[in-house]
Formats: sequence, C-alpha cells, structure tokens
Amino acid sequence: MRLLSTSLAYLMFGSGLCTAAEINPAETRAARDYVPDVVALATPSASELRELVERYVADKAEVERFASVKSSTLHQQRMREFFTTWQTKLAALNFDRLGVDGRIDATLLRTRLAHEIRLLDREAKRTQEIAPLLPFAEDIAALQEARRFLRPVDPKAAAATLERVRLALDKARTPLEKPKSDDAKASPPVSKVVAFRAANRLDELKKSLEEWFKTYDGYDPAFGWWTREPQKQLVAALDDYGKFLREKVAGLDPKAKDAPIIGDPIGRDGLLADLENELIVYTPEELITIAEREFKWVDTELKRAARDMGLGDDWKAALERVKQAYVEPGQQPALVRDLALEAARFVQERDLVTVPPLAADVWLLRMMPPEQQKVAPFFLGGNDILVAFPTDAMTQEEKMQSLRANNRHFARATVFHELVPGHHLQWWARARFNQHRDLFSTPFWVEGWSLWWEFHLWDLKFTATPEDRMGALFWRAHRCARIIFSLKFHLGEWTPQQCIDFLVDRVGHERASATGEVRRSFNGSYPPLYQAGYMLGALQLRQLYAQVVGTGPGQMSEKQFHDTILRGGTMPIEMVRALLTQTKLPRDFRATWRFAD
Repeated sequence: MRLLSTSLAYLMFGSGLCTAAEINPAETRAARDYVPDVVALATPSASELRELVERYVADKAEVERFASVKSSTLHQQRMREFFTTWQTKLAALNFDRLGVDGRIDATLLRTRLAHEIRLLDREAKRTQEIAPLLPFAEDIAALQEARRFLRPVDPKAAAATLERVRLALDKARTPLEKPKSDDAKASPPVSKVVAFRAANRLDELKKSLEEWFKTYDGYDPAFGWWTREPQKQLVAALDDYGKFLREKVAGLDPKAKDAPIIGDPIGRDGLLADLENELIVYTPEELITIAEREFKWVDTELKRAARDMGLGDDWKAALERVKQAYVEPGQQPALVRDLALEAARFVQERDLVTVPPLAADVWLLRMMPPEQQKVAPFFLGGNDILVAFPTDAMTQEEKMQSLRANNRHFARATVFHELVPGHHLQWWARARFNQHRDLFSTPFWVEGWSLWWEFHLWDLKFTATPEDRMGALFWRAHRCARIIFSLKFHLGEWTPQQCIDFLVDRVGHERASATGEVRRSFNGSYPPLYQAGYMLGALQLRQLYAQVVGTGPGQMSEKQFHDTILRGGTMPIEMVRALLTQTKLPRDFRATWRFAD
C-alpha cells in the first residue's frame, strides 16, 4: 500500500488562520487574502477521464431534455439505449493506461451506468403499477413527443386525442368512486402509496400537456378553434382527478394541520441495488445490526453524561434538562455566530484541515420559514446555514417544541456540522476541485464527512461539559436511528407512524421534530439510502482514518487526510479509500470492503 504523501494544503487553499478575536474575522480580512496561488493551481486535472465524465453528464442531460415525459415508452427506450451504448464504449477503453484517478472515474462511471439501467427497470415496474389509474399517460406523452420530433400538428386529430384522454380518465376514476364490495373490511381498490404516486405522475403529465398546448395556441388559428375547449375541459378534469387521488384515495386532507406521511418503499431488492451503486457490500439487515451496535455505545455514554449531571442513569431526565437550555427569541443568530467561530478556531489552531480565508468568511445565516420547518425541524446547511427557530406566528406548542429541539447544546454540534469543518467547507471544495465527480454524489460522502467531524471532535474533547456531551450524543443516537427506521420502512417492516414513535421513544425527539424528520425522509426529496448515509459514511471515514493517518513511514498527517478527501470530490467512500492509498483499481473491480467488521 502506497499513501498519497504530497502535502496539498497550500496548493489547494492558500493560507490564513482565524484568530480568537471578539469580532468576526471576516470584518477585518482583506479581499486580497481570498486570491489563491494561481501558479500552483494552474495544473491539469489528475484524472484522464474528467472530460469523458463531463461529456456524459452533458449528453445525458440533453437526451433527458428531449425525451422529457418521464417513464413514457420513448423515454424508456432512449435512455436505455443511451446507457447501454455508453457501457459498450466504456468497456472498450484502454483501462491499463489509466492512473489512479482515471481508474477511479472509470469504475465510478461503469457502476453508475449499471445503476441507471436498474433505475429504469424500477421506474418501469412502478409505472406498470399505476397504469390502471393513468391509462391515458401514453396519449399525453405522444402529443409532447410529436412536438419534439417537429411533426406538423393536426388540430382536428389533436382535439380528438384530448377528448379520448378525458373519457379514459373518467373511466379510470369510476371504480375508485364505487367500491367493489359493501363489506366495510374490504380492501380499497388501490393502495394509498400507488394513488399518491399516480397523483404525482399526473402533475408531470399535466405540465407536458400545457407545454404542448402553448406551443401552438395563438400561433395556429385552426389549432385554437379545434382544441381550446377540449383542452380546457381536460385540464379541469386532470386537476379534479389529481385532487381526488390525493384527498379521497391517498387520504391527504389539505385542511388537516398535520397531513399523513405517505412514502414509497423500494423493498429489499431496491435497497440492495442502491447499496451496490454505493459500493457497499453489507445487506440492509447487516446495516441495521451495525446501527444497533453503535446505539449500545451511545447508551453507555448517555448514562455517563447523565451521572455527571447528577441524575444517575436517567439519560431522558438529563436530556429534558438540556432541552430547557434554549436562547430567548431574537438571540439565535448570535448563538450560531459564536458557535461557528469557536469550531472554526478549534480545527484551525490544531491544523486539522485547511480552511481558506474565503471559505472561513463568506457563509451566510438564513432563518428558516415556518412551513419549511415542518420537514426540516433542525438546522440545514451547505453553502450557508438555515436556522430553525420559532416565529411569532406559531402556536404556543409549536414554539416550545421548536425552542426545545434547537437548544444551545443541540446547536453546538449542528452548527459546525453545517459550516466549518462540515458542509460549508465541503461545498467550497466541491466547487473548485474535481467538479465532474458531482455526478457520483452520495450521502455517504456528503453527510458522512460532516458526521465524521462530530465523531472526531468528540474524540478531541471539543465537547467537554456533560450538557454539551448530551447534545452531541442526541445527534449520534439520531443518526443510529436514521439507519434503523429508514431501512425498516423501505423493507416494508415499519409504517411512518412507527418511525415517528421510535424517534420519540428511543432518541428523545420532540414529537413535532420526529414527525418532521420522518416526513423529510419519505416525501420523495431524498433518495432511500440518504438517512443511512450519515452514520455509515462516518464509520467508513473513521476506519480510513485509523488505516492511513499516523507518523509511520508512508502515513498521512491529519491535514493531508482531510484535504485529500475534500480535493478528491464527492464519490462513494470505497473510491476515497483508493485515492488515499493510491491504489490502481483493476478493470473488473468489485467492492469487498467490510469497513464495520
């Protein structure tokens, strides 16, 4: 094993250290400090395949833009042919001439192409499941796709198609309105999950229909004469049908204060496929066992912190005391500022990772709107930090739950997780190094990086008081729980309500924040493995740290370790491992790393 031994700090970032001054260093920093050593940076990419990956990304976007009606027959055909042709041509590449980074990119692209085809298969199966509810989908797709091919429009035929779609819609809706049996225990004609999925697909079809119609209406007199009224009637029917599917079949009452959570489990085979794309060899069941093992460590430390607070082993009582330590309205921005500067100073003074002046200074603080807090009850971050804190328009109960869930001890870990050395520093590097690897972005790298810092700063005694330790341990328990509840949901073993109850009982969440967490996890904005990626990515990085950091021959300093990860770009941690150890992967590489054994 040969480790990457060249120091990257100055080449990557320049220099600059935040001092322990009372004011924010950004106020006194000169703009010239933001300019790096341009000579050191004027070097070609380390990967021979960077342009190839960039070409794939650009071409894929164009094919998807053209065949834009998702899950139509044309979309499936075009994308499948695109991916399989790329597979064939990539296999013919002279792999032996590639260096470490080139082989990493070749392996990543090969893995990604295989997964894209699996995703097409998954989407085709889901489309088949909702087909009885949307038997007219291909007719709508055909209108848009004929426009894509620049075929002359036949207004009379188009009007007939619109009417045919409306009649097909009415026919599909009828059995949903009239149950097959008067037996109160009879199964509904369609599940809530399938109805919700169909309603979402209906929204996509309606957008395609509207785009098609606006292309001709007003520009072709005959088109408007034939189609304007059928289009109006069809749009009204689509709107009403979508509302019916959501409210009557899926049970999503828009007037309800807290709408039910309807996720769409992908099943065990789906999880295994996604894990293969992440180059992780564990089964979902094994990952749950790993989470339960980590939970045992957390339980021991929670009791230790509770005893140090004079509460014996009653960690729930200790957590309750910590939740009372919230700042008054209006003081949260100042708390975030102080915590952010403290963490940045800590990592810089110990030379743990390079923090460039520009990255240290330019993050922004934004307050999170109340509506967003329903799905993000805690802080969010990236380039900036979004602060969850109650507003004056919330009810008394909502205010208190938000205050308790965002107390100063919980915030102490979330602030550096979102900023420096967490996501903000990560986003700064992603925008500057190996940007082509954004194609391979994964929560195991994105979230694993920030959670690794929670691990590492714990070990470095950044979290010293028992109250701060309780705050940090709450989040550690939270990440264990995320693995368990998200995988059990997608395995079909738990309902969203069981996931909420688990977070309240096992972690100590406020019920409102637990509900928001589960809603966020299953509302479709995050991939199925996202929540598991935090803890599992951190465990992977912890194992790599133990493997490559040290003072022996060929080993790295902490700064080299962290800087190399940032400079390498986002990718499955198995590929980070190859980069750190400078391993030349074989053409037929398959993941075998048992990082948690």
